[in-house]
Amino acid sequence: MVNSIRSFNRTFVLLLFLSALTWTSCQNNDYTPKPRGYFRITLPEREYRLLDSIFPYTFDYPVYCRILPDAQSPGEMNWINLQFTGFRGVLHLSYKAVENTDNLSRYIEDSRSLAFKHIPKASRIEQFQVQYPENKVYGLIYLIKGQGAASPYQFYLTDSLHHFMRGALYFDALPNSDSLKPVIDFVQKDIDHLIETVKWK
Repeated sequence: MVNSIRSFNRTFVLLLFLSALTWTSCQNNDYTPKPRGYFRITLPEREYRLLDSIFPYTFDYPVYCRILPDAQSPGEMNWINLQFTGFRGVLHLSYKAVENTDNLSRYIEDSRSLAFKHIPKASRIEQFQVQYPENKVYGLIYLIKGQGAASPYQFYLTDSLHHFMRGALYFDALPNSDSLKPVIDFVQKDIDHLIETVKWK
């Protein structure tokens, strides 16, 4: 009887040992964490409509945008915001009539200063000239690159005599160029189209 109990205990301990050995040998130590992912963004079809209203300018803008007056500057009747509602983005457009060359120089310098305010967070700022002589539209585009830059795209346009327009794109989201890159690239093409179609009145 005592021998059978001892035999049972040995068998039980042996089974317990083999079970523990099996459990520990099945563990995989090659764990690699998955990279951080972002939500998939559905991009709309590209389609444009003409903005031709009381403003001293016209252009084509995306149909998925809403055009609203600039609530921050109620005294400026020609300032508008293009809301990219699906992307929580806004293109702020400001307009000034050019009275003389001193005014124009000041507006251009203000635009440059506002773009270069992003230098502390930007890795680089690329500049591209705008020239559409058939529409008398000239200017500069600032592409602001960097993980924490608040505005990735700014520009100014002028005919050098009567009109000056400035645009700045902002998103109502924490600046993160990785997660916003697909949206920035998509919206940038629509803003490029807007710039190509600007005409002065």
